[in-house]
Amino acid sequence: MTVADYAAVIFDCDGVLVDSEILGLGDSASYLHAHGFKWSPADLVRLFTGLRDDVFFERLSEEYRTINGCEPKATFFDGLLAVRRSRRDELLPVPGAAEALAALALPIAVASSSRTQFLVSKLKRTGLYRFFDPHIYSADRVADGKPAPDIFLYTAEKIAADPGQCLVIEDSENGVLAGRAAGMTVWGFVGGGHCFDGHGERLVESGAHAVMGSFEELARSLSSQRTN
Repeated sequence: MTVADYAAVIFDCDGVLVDSEILGLGDSASYLHAHGFKWSPADLVRLFTGLRDDVFFERLSEEYRTINGCEPKATFFDGLLAVRRSRRDELLPVPGAAEALAALALPIAVASSSRTQFLVSKLKRTGLYRFFDPHIYSADRVADGKPAPDIFLYTAEKIAADPGQCLVIEDSENGVLAGRAAGMTVWGFVGGGHCFDGHGERLVESGAHAVMGSFEELARSLSSQRTN
């Protein structure tokens, strides 16, 4: 497909537009180690990036029961969230995001697993909200979060775009799976600080049609596909 074939570009937020996935990642791994988990920061990215909170907590609870032989208390999750959010004031946009968005001629939207209040807050704090308003959609509006296709299909409906003509930009395996299940073209993105060695290869294995290493590469790829 060329750029002329796309009706819109749908961006994930965390790890694509805002460099949030890396914040507190090491602290989160340390917190989990104290509760019996042996995951590294890279393991957390591989296992949980892109998931809606309810799915994340369900999977984490299953592992907690396996490790500790009992149900996790609410304080366990509260403590983990506090660790992750303790560095929210350090949040920055992914390098090159604003410049690429300003130059993009196609309609754009955000389809994220973050809850609406946090999604809007992150976009406003990084100065990216203005590019997407009002097309900012959270998976808390749909029945099932990623890797189900619901949020992408919902977004396509809201922007009146044929799913088959939408280009998705995703940094997670769960997001790639969701975009492909929605019948969309998916480009993996590895420009966030959380993308460790092998991240791009895993996105391709999950079904990404291409992998972009930065917003500069993304902009060049879109520009090179323009038709006269």
